[in-house]
Amino acid sequence: MTVPRRRLVFLLPLTLLAFGSAGAEGPAGTPGAAATAWAIKISVPSSAGAATPTVASPPASAPSAGGAFAYPADGSIVAAQSTTASATTSVQTNASAKAESVVTALSLFNGELTADAVTARASAGTGPSGAGGNENGSTVTNLVFGGQPVGAAAKLALGAWGQLTLGNQGVDRSAPAGARGYRGFVTELDIHLTADHGGLPANSEIQIGYAEAAAQTAPPAPTTETTTVETAPTTTDDGPSAGDAPRLRPNRGVTPKSNGPLKLHPKLTAGHYVFPVYGATSYIDSFGAARADVTYHHGDDIFGRLGQPLVAVADGTVFSVGWNKIGGNRLWILDGQGNQFYYAHLSAFSTAATNGAHVKAGQVVGFMGNTGDAEGTPVHLHFEVHPVSFLYLGYDGAVDPTPYLDAWQHQKDLPFPVAAGWAPAVPGGPSAPEPGAILLGMTDISSADGLDPGSLERALTPLKASALMQTLVPTVVAPAGDLGRG
Repeated sequence: MTVPRRRLVFLLPLTLLAFGSAGAEGPAGTPGAAATAWAIKISVPSSAGAATPTVASPPASAPSAGGAFAYPADGSIVAAQSTTASATTSVQTNASAKAESVVTALSLFNGELTADAVTARASAGTGPSGAGGNENGSTVTNLVFGGQPVGAAAKLALGAWGQLTLGNQGVDRSAPAGARGYRGFVTELDIHLTADHGGLPANSEIQIGYAEAAAQTAPPAPTTETTTVETAPTTTDDGPSAGDAPRLRPNRGVTPKSNGPLKLHPKLTAGHYVFPVYGATSYIDSFGAARADVTYHHGDDIFGRLGQPLVAVADGTVFSVGWNKIGGNRLWILDGQGNQFYYAHLSAFSTAATNGAHVKAGQVVGFMGNTGDAEGTPVHLHFEVHPVSFLYLGYDGAVDPTPYLDAWQHQKDLPFPVAAGWAPAVPGGPSAPEPGAILLGMTDISSADGLDPGSLERALTPLKASALMQTLVPTVVAPAGDLGRG
């Protein structure tokens, strides 16, 4: 049976960043929408915990994920027969967003707490009257604790070891001047441990059923006066230029007190992570170093050889693939937890690297180079880590990537085929940057023999220009779906 109850609803303060969720805020004249959902998340102090995949739209318009779940492997702490999460967004004249997660046959602590189903739903949209939404349909079916049905109370003490919260909802209606917005989220079942219990330490948290949807009317077009001012050329940071920031999310935690480089290193728990470059490299911790036109260096530079394969550090979605004058050929990767990673100065992209493409950890997404403002410098990858918990800070939500790079495993082989490379058209330049052509002579590392230790090094040794040009194949045309051009 489905038990009606009072819900905990919080109106979020207007100090939150308006529609920080990825993609909710569109450019002037365009409405925006975003949706996020996941089924189960287990947070354990000083441990990675566990979680089902998070789905978010955009970049994909309707991602989904599902499967059974058990933690640990025997399901003694959390088990579910099935889990699903889906998110859908549409932006036309009006914007709409829907998110849903469903968990069936849920059992916690060997059946101490059970439910036939947990459903979390959120929707948002825009129209002539503004923006609105709801979390209707979010519910728990046949919730039982200690053999007794749980009534309509929004909060319930779990013996002497925990606290249960049902239907925790929040609403944020903040938006830029001239626009109307709505963001609503719900965590349908939230268990907080106040003491050690069932194999979990105190302060652990189990959340079941999360859905978030946001929509915003089109912000008005900015009114500015055009003034021509002659300025001297400047030297810029090798990070992304203005407007090339990570996809933002709202602040749901404590704001770091420092206005400078963040000293925090939150755990990245989306799954398996690997080093972003295949083959021998060198790097030092240069995060926070001074730069002429920005406050500090937001990442690390990983030095290697021209055309060296660059791989996805985690399973995730590729976005913002293309070229700009600072980062050159650059891309972002969004992992299943919402963390984001920035790659810059690529010589070219793998054909697997297109906006919205899903990649696996270790899959080749591009090739090392020195495009953008790195032209003339030693070949390197500029790499940044933007944890999901700090995305509300925008570009300054980056953290020092060095500890992660030190810990991540280097790929000893490439588990995915190395496809031909492509490079976007550069405004005012040739149709493909020169490094894109040089790259293609480096793709055939398959000639390396595992029985000959020196063969890989020879395969990665740059050829003389005359010999290289004899081995090239034409650069493939950029995929039609690429949105990074111009």
